[in-house]
Amino acid sequence: MILPLYIDPGTGSMLFSILIGACATLFFLAKALWLKIKLFLSGGKDASKLEKSYKKYVIYCEDKRYWNLFKPVLDEFENRKLEVTYFVATEQDPVFEEKYQFVHPEVIGEGNKAFAKLNMLSAGFVLMTTPGLQVYQLKRSRNVKHYSHIFHALGDPTMYRLFGIDYFDSILCTAEYQYSDIRALEKQRNLPAKELFTVGCPYLDVFKSKIEALPAEENHKFTVQVSPTWGKSGLLSLYGEKLLTPLSETGWKIIIRPHPQSKISEQEVLSALEEKYKSNPNIEWDYQRDNIYSLKKADIMITDFSGIIWDYTFLCDKPVMYANAEMDLMPYDAWDLDHEIWQFSTLKKIGIKLEEKDFSDIKNVIQNAADSEELKSLRHKAREEAWEYIGESGKRTVDFMVKTVEGFESEKNSN
Repeated sequence: MILPLYIDPGTGSMLFSILIGACATLFFLAKALWLKIKLFLSGGKDASKLEKSYKKYVIYCEDKRYWNLFKPVLDEFENRKLEVTYFVATEQDPVFEEKYQFVHPEVIGEGNKAFAKLNMLSAGFVLMTTPGLQVYQLKRSRNVKHYSHIFHALGDPTMYRLFGIDYFDSILCTAEYQYSDIRALEKQRNLPAKELFTVGCPYLDVFKSKIEALPAEENHKFTVQVSPTWGKSGLLSLYGEKLLTPLSETGWKIIIRPHPQSKISEQEVLSALEEKYKSNPNIEWDYQRDNIYSLKKADIMITDFSGIIWDYTFLCDKPVMYANAEMDLMPYDAWDLDHEIWQFSTLKKIGIKLEEKDFSDIKNVIQNAADSEELKSLRHKAREEAWEYIGESGKRTVDFMVKTVEGFESEKNSN
């Protein structure tokens, strides 16, 4: 008797990714071999084709939600009249609404389709916020001189999945405090030292300008924003109704802004909660691309360990309450460090801890969680530590890209 085999969805997805990766690798190896044969048979005539496909500067944006991250950089390229190729996932990317002349957007799709293009790329400098280079399907192309990673959020560089930034040539940091943990992992894993350069935080530069231009809300009602991260350790998955029901009974406005990944990874959780509170006038769900509109309205934020903590703290300078800031770090680079990472230690200083036993009396707890001069001072100190070169990120990023390319082009010419 032959028994049917069962493969759980997670394992099936992993096996499918491995299969796709193996097929892609075989395809690229075969294509590279064919190019070599053609080059040999043509006596080098096809080399000119390779040169034509070469792009000096490439920026890869895997999702349109990272538009605010790359806009200051693209604007700087445009201002300097420097050509740059901007790879995007879809035709709905905001870049197509711009009137750029020197920024050349190109749709390359998502996932493996995009990686297939990137893995065969010929370029000088490639900038991306996508981690995992040389770990999963995204591989280093032998025809790319330099790969650089730029952070899409404030916080620790070790909060990526394992080996997330190990194989880049350089890391563009939001502040110098991030250097020490990167160096610690390099030493521990016997990796060559990457170039580390502080550029600041491009998307916060954009948000700072936008939020300052927003008018004050008329007839403002005291507002609590709930901003969880995604996954089983996030507020919505862990507590859900236990937190939201007493909040909804306060009579205040409650804005719930789930992490973008929640729509993909925990849609069932969101759908159940939206259905439960759909008739409650106090609860509002925020899925807008930019978070600044709800941040501006909020008088206090309740979160866990989501990166939005720093957006709210540094842009709005208002108090934050955190619940369940404990996180299983085993899948992350931070697991390999022998100390508590910056964002956790800092949150304990600038935030107000909220425990499950407090939920039933949440209104009084929030009312008594008054801001203080000490908390304000600690917030300002955290901002100075984590967000350097405010307003200069676009310029500094392009400065680094240009200097790097000029460096290896000069070396090539001298050789």
